[in-house]
Amino acid sequence: MTAATKTLVRYEPIIGLEVHVQLQTRSKMFCACPNDYAGAEPNTHVCPVCMGMPGVLPVINRRAVDFTIMTGLALNCTIPPYAKFDRKNYPYPDLMKGYQISQYDAPLCINGWLEIGEPGQERRVGITRVHLEEDTATLKHETGPHGETYSLVDVNRSGAPLMEIVGEPDLRSPEEARQYLMKLRQILRYIGVSRANMEEGNLRCDANISLRPLGSTTFGSKVEIKNMNSFRAVYRALEYEIERQAALLDRGERVARETRGWVESEGRTVSQRSKEEANDYRYFPEPDLPPLAISRERVKALRAALPELPDARRRRFIAEYDLPPYDAALLTDSRERADWFEQAVTAAKAALPGRDGVAKAVANWVLGDFVRLQNAANVELDAVKVTPQGLAELVALVETGQITGKAAKSVLEQAFATGRSPAAIMREAGLTSISDATAIEEAVRRVLAANEKAVADYRRGKTNAIQALVGQVMKETRGRARPDVVRETLERLLAE
Repeated sequence: MTAATKTLVRYEPIIGLEVHVQLQTRSKMFCACPNDYAGAEPNTHVCPVCMGMPGVLPVINRRAVDFTIMTGLALNCTIPPYAKFDRKNYPYPDLMKGYQISQYDAPLCINGWLEIGEPGQERRVGITRVHLEEDTATLKHETGPHGETYSLVDVNRSGAPLMEIVGEPDLRSPEEARQYLMKLRQILRYIGVSRANMEEGNLRCDANISLRPLGSTTFGSKVEIKNMNSFRAVYRALEYEIERQAALLDRGERVARETRGWVESEGRTVSQRSKEEANDYRYFPEPDLPPLAISRERVKALRAALPELPDARRRRFIAEYDLPPYDAALLTDSRERADWFEQAVTAAKAALPGRDGVAKAVANWVLGDFVRLQNAANVELDAVKVTPQGLAELVALVETGQITGKAAKSVLEQAFATGRSPAAIMREAGLTSISDATAIEEAVRRVLAANEKAVADYRRGKTNAIQALVGQVMKETRGRARPDVVRETLERLLAE
């Protein structure tokens, strides 16, 4: 039990997350500059609009608006018929205009929710709003030859379409915060609006946290935590902050409203600036952009464009394929994995018409040896050489007794490395299963003659010795003998 967990006996954390998501559009939010600036030389994906030059006019990226509405629909939000952009005014070196085009009182999506928790124990976490804005430039902090410090501005990121998902303060532990973020990332990837990778910076999270005595209904002083670039960092930062605030409250001290930064190398948060007074951003409607009228026909079309979402797909896998909830959750973790699995099931059912348990057999191979080989090779699913149809072919060979499970593992390894047909690999390697009783009995007699000690142990009552003998027969037959026939033959000959 961690120290933060022990604290939960006395205090209840109130946690809400603000998540910024870079959208995967071809161009930026208000100009035609390419949005794929990752790895580019500084200040090469820029124009007068994203550099904030006087007199330029922004133009709304329709695709970014559609992506935001799709996200809102996937998060069970209401899509109002009217939205607008606003100017959020604040001076900072990475904001050349001195203001950010964002949304204030009329966002694109409101009043949503998503579910977290294990299957059968889910609970809803509210989402206040999903709105659209432009990203800022980035600062690179340098140290000169004489110890002087200075900052350089890279404008490539400035103007990139940025979606903000503001969650309700419904989370009650670091683990729930991690589950929320992982679920959110899964949905964003399923619908294809973002790569949603925290390490790459296209998914960024700020956490708001306060503590209150267990049983109280009054909120405590809220602290905002920034600079977290992984799920693990979010979890650790919240754990640290729970302990820090609990220690202050235990001493009768006040928790200051402030923004704190997470220092990964030190495993602690540090104060950045006070928030005792609310920031005055002086929001007002963006005069260079028209209000947005969102027609019901457009919302209906975007809803129809959504893929089957992960929760619905997981439930369908359980019902349609008779899979355990754990298997269904793993198979639907990514849209690519779920698509690959369903293609394999379709092909396997075509090869094994009328046979029960085909989907479970495919799932066992996908989640077992296939994932093991993929992890060992460290390749993404789209780079794997064996196709869903190839795996289905292998499953059919095993299910019809043409190859043993042990030999099939070897065939899958070769198919994974080469992309060749499992049936062809089986034939060329001479791995067709041996089901002929006479051939198996001859192999068994050879093994019994060469393993007198194991035979004597078995006949003295050590029945586990038969396992070693089965293994020796499988080795003798290069894994081609059917294990059930081998065991039956061994038991019969040992009883003589």
